[in-house]
Amino acid sequence: MLQIDKAKHAVEPAASAPDVASPEELYRAFVAFVRRQFPVIVFVMLLILGLAAVYVFTTPPRYTGEAVLIIDTHKLNLFQSQNPLGVDLPVDTAMVDSQVEILKSENIALSVIKDLHLVDDPEFVGPGGGLIGAVFGLVSTVTSTLFGGDEPSSEFALTRRALERFENRLTIKRVLLTYVINIDYQSLSPERAAQIANGIADAYVVDALEAKYQSTKRAAIWLQDRLKELRAQATAADRAVVNFKEKNNIVDTGGRLLNEQQLAELNSALILSRAQTAEAQARTDRVQQILQKENQNAAFEDTATVTDTLHDDVITRLRQQYLDISAKESDWSTRYGHNHLAAVNLRNQMREIRRSIDDELHRIAETYKSDYAIAKSREDAVQKGLDEIVSQSNETNQAQITLRELDSTSQSYRALADNFLQQYMMSVQQQSFPITESRLITQATPPLKKSHPKTLLVFAIATAGGLVLALGFGMLRDFSDRVFRTVSQVESRLQADCIAVLPFLKKGGKMAGTKASKPRKGEEASGNSPGTADRLRIMVHKNNSILSEAIDHPFSRFTEGVRSIKLAGDLYGVSKSNKVIGVTSSIPDEGKSTVATVLAQLMAQSGSKSILIDGDFRNPRLSRELAPSASAGLIELLSGKASLDDVIWMDPSTQLTFLPTVLKTRIAHTSDLLASDATKKLFEALREKYDHVVMDLSPLAPVVDVRATTGLVDSYVFVIEWGRTKIDLVEHALGAARTVYDNLLGVVLNKANTDTLNRYESYRGNYYYKRYYARYGYTE
Repeated sequence: MLQIDKAKHAVEPAASAPDVASPEELYRAFVAFVRRQFPVIVFVMLLILGLAAVYVFTTPPRYTGEAVLIIDTHKLNLFQSQNPLGVDLPVDTAMVDSQVEILKSENIALSVIKDLHLVDDPEFVGPGGGLIGAVFGLVSTVTSTLFGGDEPSSEFALTRRALERFENRLTIKRVLLTYVINIDYQSLSPERAAQIANGIADAYVVDALEAKYQSTKRAAIWLQDRLKELRAQATAADRAVVNFKEKNNIVDTGGRLLNEQQLAELNSALILSRAQTAEAQARTDRVQQILQKENQNAAFEDTATVTDTLHDDVITRLRQQYLDISAKESDWSTRYGHNHLAAVNLRNQMREIRRSIDDELHRIAETYKSDYAIAKSREDAVQKGLDEIVSQSNETNQAQITLRELDSTSQSYRALADNFLQQYMMSVQQQSFPITESRLITQATPPLKKSHPKTLLVFAIATAGGLVLALGFGMLRDFSDRVFRTVSQVESRLQADCIAVLPFLKKGGKMAGTKASKPRKGEEASGNSPGTADRLRIMVHKNNSILSEAIDHPFSRFTEGVRSIKLAGDLYGVSKSNKVIGVTSSIPDEGKSTVATVLAQLMAQSGSKSILIDGDFRNPRLSRELAPSASAGLIELLSGKASLDDVIWMDPSTQLTFLPTVLKTRIAHTSDLLASDATKKLFEALREKYDHVVMDLSPLAPVVDVRATTGLVDSYVFVIEWGRTKIDLVEHALGAARTVYDNLLGVVLNKANTDTLNRYESYRGNYYYKRYYARYGYTE
């Protein structure tokens, strides 16, 4: 890949480039893409539209019969109030979808096929209509003849064939979220389409009635048998309950057993006793807690928290005395001092009162202990009685469990028997008068217009699809087009100037860059052969008129393009010496020899002393074209076997001098010959003698000879064949020859198809040429 940046082609910094292309740029890119691939896009569009037209005009018209069915569960039904199983289920989405699938089932289809005798209709068992049907019919006939013989199809095979075609043309769909179902059927006949649509609805209703009748009948038989079993089981269960009570002497009073009543009473008494015991224990513990306190003042204060002390007259009177003395002691201590004899006496009296209260509190504590013992004894007695009752009722409870089980079984059998009896009566009633929940609300009538194929829809889809396919195919072709077609491609990919776009030339059966045959005998004009008196050798260019394009058509587009190459060389020579110009290409047959010849002719026509050198030592094609009879040339000149005047040829019309290369044997080291000192001396002499030296070089990709000329050539013209030479190949060739690329005068796009070029660069195509350039006398 070419990775060389020239200063004159330096791009803007990446930061200045927009991140997103503007709408205008996208529009221009799209228009350019459509212009490039316009023939492909039009071809694909026309092909798709043509296929659509073939389909429309060869497909036989089909008509659609439409019937409308509704699932209605709310219509009046005097004989059926609920579902046979006892539950009236609402119609939900799943049920409606299930009915749609039933309408699509084979049972309905086979019923309609049988009722309408569709097996005998060629539309259902014969080959399909239209071109496609005829083709399949022919293939089927040939296949059966080659492999299966001519045996007639069986009834089963005809039925399956009719069924397959019947299902392909049937459309059943639900209308949004309603209970309405559309039945559409397509047929070649409008009457047959309406007949089949109505037949499907009728077959569905009959199938639903038959299914309900059979279901109800089977349910009635099953219910009758089950009812007999349930009645016998209910009777046996009742008898088992009575026998068990007699055996275990179980007698209930108001629905409860005697031991159950005793157990409940003792349980209540035990709860009450436990509460009294807990209360007595709490009182005893509180009194003991107060008595065990070492601080008498704190114990005296806590005496009031015992409930019975509030009702004890002795404690109440002693507390009152204590409070009176305490108040007096406090007053006297304040007046006479704390150690006064009267205050001390009062405190002694208070101490005696506290001792008396403490004694009374001990008496109350003993009373609480006695009450607690009594309550505990009562609780133990009740607990003992309860344990005895529990132990006595264990056997009875076990029997009661069995009794409850027997009684529950008896009640279940009795309830089931009653329910099944009710369901049996209902099923017998429904069996005599079955009703379906569906009804036909719109009967199908023969349609007046065909429904298939829809011409406008087919062409609309074909147009849209064809446009998408055409754009996609064009985009794929555009992406895979890895050749040079525009100037912008050359300048962006190669970072080099595209100095000319030369049109494709075809004259006399020859084209630029193609091989030409050797001159025939007698083609050379009189006096043009070598060996004349003045030893002047005349170039032969009439053999291939393309090489004389600048002479024969000086105002042609090709000549004008080569003239731009000459101008680029002249401008290039302003800043540096540019006498020697080498013309090369990536591969052979790109027209480099033609470009070199016409360029040298134009230089010679302008009055400059110019010489054209065939420097392609591997394949000197230019020498075979211009000097087919030459016996010596550049190789002999370099080896010293001939002088310059002995080997040069002259074009009398332009005064162009030509130095051929005569290849008598294949030379292995041509690159060494080009890089030799003799070659350098020769070119130094040519620079002194001539104003311009144009050298036709070998291609870059196959051989390395061009790389050896960098010391001889001032600048290079690189020729690329338009629309043929691969971009990767050119980048690789120039990337491998860095010295050639650094001295590149410019790139020439040769053999451009001007009609096709309009789609890539309109200003270089025929449109602008014919509209503007021809006014200045330019010719094709």
